[in-house]
Amino acid sequence: MEEIKTFDVSVILPIKSSKARDFDEYFKKAIDSLRIQKTEIKELVIVHTNETSLVEYLNDFDFGDLPVIKVEWTKEPNYSAQINYGVRSAKSTWVSLFEFDDEYSSIWFKNVLKYSEIYPEVSAFLPIVVDVDQNTNFAGFTNEATFAANFTPEMGILTNETLMDYQNFQLSGIVIKKESFIDYGLLKPSFKLTFGYEFFLRMTYNSIRIMTIPKIGYKHMNLREGSIFWNYKNGDDIISPDEVKFWVESAKKEFFFINDRAIKYESQES
Repeated sequence: MEEIKTFDVSVILPIKSSKARDFDEYFKKAIDSLRIQKTEIKELVIVHTNETSLVEYLNDFDFGDLPVIKVEWTKEPNYSAQINYGVRSAKSTWVSLFEFDDEYSSIWFKNVLKYSEIYPEVSAFLPIVVDVDQNTNFAGFTNEATFAANFTPEMGILTNETLMDYQNFQLSGIVIKKESFIDYGLLKPSFKLTFGYEFFLRMTYNSIRIMTIPKIGYKHMNLREGSIFWNYKNGDDIISPDEVKFWVESAKKEFFFINDRAIKYESQES
């Protein structure tokens, strides 16, 4: 019987509310995907708001043998800020970003551990992501483009030059060295919509090597009702093509700056 190793990684899970549609169903599946990993993780860091129903839910939830650290976030809910707080709280060499309605492949951390030993110069590993809608219907793949012919100078490696022409990369599921994440500025809480794209641009600009592992490693729920991107497409804040263009162009200008700054985003004419 193969020995189960422990990977020195903290999974960072930000949660703002337990009132999302089907929260309990999604959350149970997400936690189960961690419990069945072929390689054990060091800790699960849950950064949650002080919403009473959410606090009670987490206190009553059975996490089994998972090493869980619950950290309360008392400020206004903000995905990037909660991620940053969780990363700073982590007691590990690596961190991975997780969402309550997503699932890891059971072999994801086992694969990352192996790849990190073979490629010690790589500071971040991306999974090939299966995107699904809230009915779990297949919507597409993300992060696989680094294996397309002539897409990037080095097969599997995400580069700054490549990102200038192609923006479709997913942060969720990433495993990245905590030191690199912090030293190069963390996520930018003031940045709207394209915060993940700006982060990738900043990392690659600072010569952080990011590799996609050529195996499906993560299932991401795309456009779940109530999520930030759902609201942009279906809620009161439906985003226009001009604003999408504005945020992409803003990311291309912002990534030179490591420290977070106040961003003007009232309109592209501002």
